[in-house]
This record gives sequence, C-alpha cells and structure tokens, in this order.
Amino acid sequence: PAQRSPHPVAPPPTAPVPLPAGSLPALKTRDKGTISKTQQIITHLRKQKYNADYDLSATQGADTRAFVSLLEEKLLPVLIHTFWVDAKNYVEHTRKWYAETVPFPLNFFLPNCMHKRHVERLQLLWGDGYMEDEEKLEKELYRDARECLTLLSQRLGSQKFFFGDSPASLDALVFSRLAPLLKAKLPNGKLQQHLKSLQNLCNYCTSILSLYFPWDGGDPPAGAPRTVGAEGGEEEEDGGPAPRRPLAMEEEEEEEEE
Repeated sequence: PAQRSPHPVAPPPTAPVPLPAGSLPALKTRDKGTISKTQQIITHLRKQKYNADYDLSATQGADTRAFVSLLEEKLLPVLIHTFWVDAKNYVEHTRKWYAETVPFPLNFFLPNCMHKRHVERLQLLWGDGYMEDEEKLEKELYRDARECLTLLSQRLGSQKFFFGDSPASLDALVFSRLAPLLKAKLPNGKLQQHLKSLQNLCNYCTSILSLYFPWDGGDPPAGAPRTVGAEGGEEEEDGGPAPRRPLAMEEEEEEEEE
C-alpha cells in the first residue's frame, strides 16, 4: 500500500460551484460516477490506496474511533448551535456570510433554509428537553463541549499531529471542527474563548492552515509542497482533478444533511 506523502495544496475556489450530488460531501470519480456519502467516499479512497491511517497501530485505531464518537456526541451539536441557532451569531455572522458569499438568488433563501434544518436537527438530538428548559440544557451542553476541547488539548500535548509527525483521519476531523470556531468572528464566542485559551490547539489549527491552506493561514513553511495545477491529478473532486493525497477528509457540520 502507498505510504503517506506530503499533501499537495490546491488553489482556493473563487466562487461556489454546483455540486454533482446536490449536497456535501461529493466526490466525482472517473469510474464510479459521483459518490456522496462520507463513508463511501473514504472506502473508495482507501481502495485507491489513499489511507491516512495505514501506519496506525490497533491501539491508535481504537483511539481514533473513541475520539470520533466523542466529537460527534459532545462537540458537533454545540458547534451547530453556536453557528446556526444562537441568534446573535446567526444574524450577525453566519447568515451574513452566506448572504455575501452564495450567488443570487440562493443567498436570499438558502441561509434561512439551512437555519431551519439545523434547529430541527438539534431538537431531534436533544429531545423534548430542548424545548422544556433550553437555557439549562445549553449550559450543560456547552460545559460538555469545553471538557471535550480540554481533553483534545491534553491528548495532543506538544505533538504536531495526534499520532506524531504525520496527519491521520482524526486530524482531518478535529481540524474541520476547530478551525471554523477559531477563525470566525463571532459576536457571542463563549466556546470560542475556551478554545483560544488552549494554546496548543490554536497552534495546531494555525499550523495546518499554513501548511495545507496557505491562502487562509499565511505563507506555507519552508519545504511545504507547492500548488498543484489542474493537470496534476487523476481523481476529480467537486468538478476538478485532484492530485493523489492520503488524507481522508471527514464531513463538515452540514454534510450530514440529505
């Protein structure tokens, strides 16, 4: 099987593009058409020998599964609440960002549709207690989310990535959850402030941004791979060819929506 190699950097998108499956995630391939389920995408990539977890031990694999469950149960619902349900954050940041970024006429109704879906989603996750004592439940959930961030910080320690010097699928998932929270200019940033107090997690996000997303995180460090053009790859992802890369990216907040 292929070993992990430096992750090529692709140019940033200039505007939203139509998705072949109508939702995220979506991977357009040469032989399988469009794959739109996260686990199916990961399985397909692993068959092509794109496996970020190839070198992990059985114990590290178990740790990965445990942290994935922790993130999905304790952190993701609070992130959804922070960006989509908290009234101040939604009106002044999330809806405004989508309205300015999404092309006309989608910018008039897409943010509100997504907001409604996320509210319904949290009501399903949190059950009847969400409506009975919303303030108390939110307090408990934010406490759990802060404890989750602290646990991640303790597990990362002084390492570059969670399992050493090379990224694994857990790094992709953790980064996808933490980077938006760290970088967004939220008017109500109670969870964001706790993240900013955990310096190693902040450095972790900044390092990944600089290495893999230099247009967002600053200049890439010396020796980082250079931008790969459209002719550089074999697989096509979201409408453009992508070079071989062994990092199986996990879903974003809204990717679980059908």
